[in-house]
Amino acid sequence: MHLCRPRSGAGPQVSLVLPAYNPGALVESTWREIELFRHNAIEDWEFIFVCDGCTDGTAEQLRTLAQDAGPRVRVLSYPKNRGKGYAVRLGLEEARGRWRLFTDMDLAYGFDDITRVAQTLQNGADVAIASRDHPDSRLLLPPDMLGYLYRRRLQSMVWAKLVHWILPITVCDTQAGLKGLSARAANILLPRLTTRGFEFDCELLTACARLDLEVTEVPVTVRHENTLSTTTLRDIPRMLRKLRSIRRAWRETPAPGPLAAMELLELDAA
Repeated sequence: MHLCRPRSGAGPQVSLVLPAYNPGALVESTWREIELFRHNAIEDWEFIFVCDGCTDGTAEQLRTLAQDAGPRVRVLSYPKNRGKGYAVRLGLEEARGRWRLFTDMDLAYGFDDITRVAQTLQNGADVAIASRDHPDSRLLLPPDMLGYLYRRRLQSMVWAKLVHWILPITVCDTQAGLKGLSARAANILLPRLTTRGFEFDCELLTACARLDLEVTEVPVTVRHENTLSTTTLRDIPRMLRKLRSIRRAWRETPAPGPLAAMELLELDAA
């Protein structure tokens, strides 16, 4: 899949933000995949690593790897861990691409999926998200992870029920770690978002619903290669409090009316 070639001298067409918190050995493998993609891509991408209070030397390692990569690879870091949502928002705000994506450091979604989401944005979507529940999506995993996948699926079903009960979100998969925004949608959404943790995705999608921005779900192939997970069913009470907090905050947001449409038209004409 190819994206359009940028005009000479223009900024990056697509930005990919990768938040990181002590990823350890993932740095090397992720860097190899990015370098391979950069070498073969015909379009102009930028990559922004956001080290969210890393204490394992990730920021220094990435800067060493990127020292010959030029301005299209940037490493942002700060000393205190502030949460994935904070890191993603910072990266998207710093991004210069017309289309801005974010995904997890382990690249569970490969570059075929990443470029598919970017293509969806280039075809006119303002918000595009990976959906593991899309009928055309596929899972790749070793046989010994079937039990783990069953538990994760149960957890995802419980989470989806809670989300749809509490928030005005209709998409099936809120937590897939690959999402993208057009620059104009980012300019509308990001200043209105306040959450810092895992709940960032749900607040983003709530904002889209409240501001009448359509969300396009994109099929993906998900690679499960380890059993790392930051949440379990025991976290549901905490997650429930976060969802209620998002609902309270966005109830106070004025109904969209023509606001979002007017801002989009103004940004599109700029």
